[in-house]
Amino acid sequence: RPRIRDRQPRAPFRLRLSPPRLSTMIRALVALSLVASSVAFVVPATRGAAARSVSMSSEMSASVPFLKKPANLDGSLAGDVGFDPLGLSDVSEVGIDLYWFREAELKHGRIAMMAFLGAIFTETFGPLPGMPTAGCAVDQFWKVYEEKPGAIFAMVIAISILEAISGVAITKGRELGVRAPGDYSFNPARLALTKETRAELELKEVKNGRLAMWAAAGMLMQESITHEGLIANFNAAFQ
Repeated sequence: RPRIRDRQPRAPFRLRLSPPRLSTMIRALVALSLVASSVAFVVPATRGAAARSVSMSSEMSASVPFLKKPANLDGSLAGDVGFDPLGLSDVSEVGIDLYWFREAELKHGRIAMMAFLGAIFTETFGPLPGMPTAGCAVDQFWKVYEEKPGAIFAMVIAISILEAISGVAITKGRELGVRAPGDYSFNPARLALTKETRAELELKEVKNGRLAMWAAAGMLMQESITHEGLIANFNAAFQ
């Protein structure tokens, strides 16, 4: 039989930790101080870069991010998103400035909205009594010009009078600073306008006016090509 040797019990393992040396502690403190100092330099640099990024983004146009924000478009006008790729807001020669451009934008937007509705009304209910009919608004204008040139001449005179009156209002309002662009105190519905509701309605007018100018231009171009009315062209697009 194999012998079984008697095993002596081993002593329990004990971890002996020697006290840290003074030199090691000094090195650790120096290393921590260097890390802290490096962080102190890095964090402000990162914050400075972020601040520069924010300032640069604020200097860029919100509508055209790769162009700088125009200096005169500070967001005070309704619908101002910094869109001015031609730099027209900086023009100040011959009496034309940002006030004049805003007046022209509102005026053309209002005319375009009425023109678009007028085209739909004429195609649906017909022209005014005594006026010739045609397939579209463009052809109808030239037909009226051929058959009733006096009506076109009277319309030109009426528009000239209105432009002369509005020109005086624009000049005086810009000089005195008491009239906002496009403000003719026209409020037949007697709306009680607060500061918030006025700002909301001004923004809606500008947006709808811009959309109507694009719509009227597209309508006139399409009718000049197809010689069909607005409703007929709209129906043909879905056939």
